Amino acid sequence: MAIYTEEEARKILEKALSFSKADACEINLGGSISGNIRYARNTVSTAGHQSSQSLVVQSSFGKKVGTATIDEFDDASLEKVVRRAEELANLSPENPEFMAPLGPQVYDESITYVEATANTTPEFRAEVASKSIVPAAAKDVTAAGFLNDGARFSAMINSNGLFAYNKSTNMDFTVTMRTNDGTGSGWVTRDYNDITKFDSAEASKVAIDKAVMSREAKAIEPGKYTVILEPAAASDLLGNMFRSFNARSADEGRSFMSAKDGGNKLGQKIVDERVNIWSDPLHPDVPTSTWNGEGMPLKKTKWIENGVVKNLAYDRYWAGQKGVDPVPFPGNAIMEGGDESLEDMIKGTKKGILVTRFWYIRSVDPQTLLYTGLTRDGTFYIENGKIKHPIKNFRFNESPIIMLNNLESLGKQVRVDGNLIPYMKIRDFTFTSLSDAV
Repeated sequence: MAIYTEEEARKILEKALSFSKADACEINLGGSISGNIRYARNTVSTAGHQSSQSLVVQSSFGKKVGTATIDEFDDASLEKVVRRAEELANLSPENPEFMAPLGPQVYDESITYVEATANTTPEFRAEVASKSIVPAAAKDVTAAGFLNDGARFSAMINSNGLFAYNKSTNMDFTVTMRTNDGTGSGWVTRDYNDITKFDSAEASKVAIDKAVMSREAKAIEPGKYTVILEPAAASDLLGNMFRSFNARSADEGRSFMSAKDGGNKLGQKIVDERVNIWSDPLHPDVPTSTWNGEGMPLKKTKWIENGVVKNLAYDRYWAGQKGVDPVPFPGNAIMEGGDESLEDMIKGTKKGILVTRFWYIRSVDPQTLLYTGLTRDGTFYIENGKIKHPIKNFRFNESPIIMLNNLESLGKQVRVDGNLIPYMKIRDFTFTSLSDAV
C-alpha cells in the first residue's frame, strides 16, 4: 500500500461515511510502511519490509456503540463494514460514559513527516549494521542491534463534520555490545523523525566504549548514592510519573496525584523548583501529531512549572463531570535541562555512580510511585571527580518523585523515545542489593 495523501484519505472516509444510518458515526483510517534490519553475533540475521492499512468504523445509536474493522476499501467492503458496526451497536448495552463525536476542529499543521526517512533504503540499513559490526569486531566485542524505520498516516472523519489528517515518519535504533570475554556490556538507543540526524557510527561507538569500559566489574555495597542518570535511565522512571498525570485516577484516589483530603494535587508543589515539564507537538526535536484519537487539538501544555503541578489530563467525559475544559493527554514530554555537561557532573562528584540505563522496572506502590528495577549495560563508580572502575549491577527501589526532590543538577536534553530528557544528578538514590547479571 501507499501512504495516502490527505485527499485520498478524505475520499475513502467520505465514501464510508455516506453509507452510515446511525445516529452518530466516527471512522478512522490509517496505514504504515516500514523496513527493518536485525543483527546478532556480528552477523545480520533478518531484514524485512512490511505494510498495513485498516479502517475502523464506530457507529452509535443513542449510547449504544458498535465497532468494526476492515482492510479493503472498495465500495462494497466499505458499506459492509459500516453495516456490521451498526449491527453490533444495536446488540450492545448502553455505554453510560458515551460522548458524542466532536464537531469541526482547527489543527496546527504538524511537522512529523520527513521525506528522507520515508525513503530509507535496504542499502542504508545494511550500512547501519556494518557500522556496528565492523568496529565491534575490531574491539573484540559482539554486536546485537535493531533498526526500524517507516512512515505512517492517520485520518478520521465523523458525522458531526470533523476531519483530521496527519502523516509522520520515525526511526528507532538500539544496539547492545558485549565483550567476547562475557564481562562487559554497553548499550545505546536513538530515535528521530528525521533519519538524516542519525549517526550510526557515533551511536555504535558509544555502546562499544561502554562495553569495553565495563569489563570485570567490581562489587560495591548497596546503599544510598549520588547518581548521574543518563537520559535513557531517567526516562524509564519519569515515563511512569508522566502516566500518573491523569485527573480521573487522581480524583478517584487511585494514584500519586490523589490529594489526601480528596481531589487531586493540581496547584501543589511536588518536586524541586528547577523541574519544568511540558509537552509541545510542534517542538522541532520531538514533533507529534497535532490531534489525538478523539480528534481533540493538541497544543503546547505545561504540566510541571517550577516544581508545581500546572495541569492534569482530563478526557471529555471526566471534564464534563467536573465542569472543566478537557485537557488531552500529551504526545510527548519535554523536561527542561541545564548547562552542566556530563564531564562537569562527573568532576563535581566526590563519590557516586554513573548509570547508563534501567531495566525490568516494576511498580511497588502506585500511591507513592515507588518502583524497583535493575541497572544494566554500563554502571560505573565515580570517586573524586573521575570514573574509577565499572561496578556490578544493582537492584534499586526508588520513586521519581523522591528522585526529583533530591535533584542536584541538570544537564543537556537528549531525545529518548520521542521525549526530551536531560542528564540529571541525584543525591541519595537507593540501591538495595547487587545483581550478578552483566
